[in-house]
Amino acid sequence: MLTGLSWLALETKYVERASAFYEAELGLSVRERRDADLVLAAGETDLVLRRPDALPRGGLHTHFAFAIPEPEYDDWWDRLSEAHDLEEAQFGSARSLYLYDPDGNCVELGQQDVAGPGIDGIFEVVLEVEDLERARAFYEELGFEPVDVGETRKRVRLHGPMALELWEPHLGIADARGGVHVDLGFETAAPAAALDAVSDRIRSLERETTDEIVVRDPDGHFLTFVASSS
Repeated sequence: MLTGLSWLALETKYVERASAFYEAELGLSVRERRDADLVLAAGETDLVLRRPDALPRGGLHTHFAFAIPEPEYDDWWDRLSEAHDLEEAQFGSARSLYLYDPDGNCVELGQQDVAGPGIDGIFEVVLEVEDLERARAFYEELGFEPVDVGETRKRVRLHGPMALELWEPHLGIADARGGVHVDLGFETAAPAAALDAVSDRIRSLERETTDEIVVRDPDGHFLTFVASSS
């Protein structure tokens, strides 16, 4: 139903400071400058840096993961470790490094099957939720499928356009937390069908046009269903 992650928005007090981190240290390029936010290119997905001037706000203390080509990992570690206190985790044969941006978001760079060079997409986003089963049921209606449940039942990992982790409040790897009031954009061939799938579960319908529908999920996260161009 949802075919791609169009954007992830983060809240930042100082857009230029955040931009310097993502441009200079992580190599992202600017796609668009707007009045209250800045759009950076993370592969085909937009990373939006947004001042808290209106709704939807960007996410706070959001944990998310950038995809990098497997052969680049050691170079990324060597360069970023000069200025950051990195942590590392291994998932099967793939390694990930973790660091924090200036606004306290936990940024992961993980080995993925991507072309690169450099960051080539966002492959995981973590949302904080109040009721894990309620949130899981909501996202399953949108086509996400569970692939892993935490032993303590505080988290579930879902597979869809990207990996979506739903966390009840707790600290994860590198003391990461799930994001609150996160703003996500999803591409879909049929925005109205996505709304129909969850219309009895949403907190609110914020906007509805032929090509774009904005809702808030049961935990207040903003989801936009955008008509895909193809």
